[in-house]
Amino acid sequence: MGPSVPQHGSSSLRQPNYWWYRARAELLETVLGGYLGQPSRMLDVGSADGPSVEWMRGAHRRVALDLFPEGLEPGSGVQGSAMALPFRDEAFDVVAAFDVVEHCDDDALAVSELNRVLRPGGRMLLSVPAYDWAWSDHDVRAGHHRRYTRPRLVRLVERAGLTVERSTYAFGSVFPFFLAERVTRRVRQRAGHPSQQSLTTVPGSLDKVLTGLSHLDRRMLRRWDLPFGSSVFRAATKPST
Repeated sequence: MGPSVPQHGSSSLRQPNYWWYRARAELLETVLGGYLGQPSRMLDVGSADGPSVEWMRGAHRRVALDLFPEGLEPGSGVQGSAMALPFRDEAFDVVAAFDVVEHCDDDALAVSELNRVLRPGGRMLLSVPAYDWAWSDHDVRAGHHRRYTRPRLVRLVERAGLTVERSTYAFGSVFPFFLAERVTRRVRQRAGHPSQQSLTTVPGSLDKVLTGLSHLDRRMLRRWDLPFGSSVFRAATKPST
């Protein structure tokens, strides 16, 4: 039940309080917050829209890069592509890209670029949507090229020369709702009905249920990795030279 990202920018700029964005921000912090450390400079690729990244703000310099100017803050935002980062080698202590590499036609090149601008010993933080079998009109509208399993993301990162520190699925507790939403999309598509809107409408009562289940995920992820879910989160370290 994740959102689509329209070609003109992220839906989170228009609906920052949508339950999935709120939940993702909390889950990302739970899983990856411990790998942030105390960087001097960090690069946030594709998350200029605050809901995902508020927890990464601090005394360090945070540079946000995005294809689209919406959401970029003057003085700290750069318009550009993940596959051709406009930064020097080894410029950042932390590089984050949340729901980005699935938008790149060459994900190996994107991860290579993220690795290039990361200093030795630095941390790379990623999230991606899970499972090719969950492909739907949502992914087409979002401009996705693929979805991932946890092993597939690990292989992508290890081939770039990084050491995986943690890799887990997320949104496991809401997985039955995710499956139901994807089945509904496919049935509508086969019946010739127009594609659903990018953000599935969620009434207030269901918002509370989904938010509560995501809080359960958060409690579990503090101790364990999840064996399934609609997203994959991953932290990796660039070996020191």
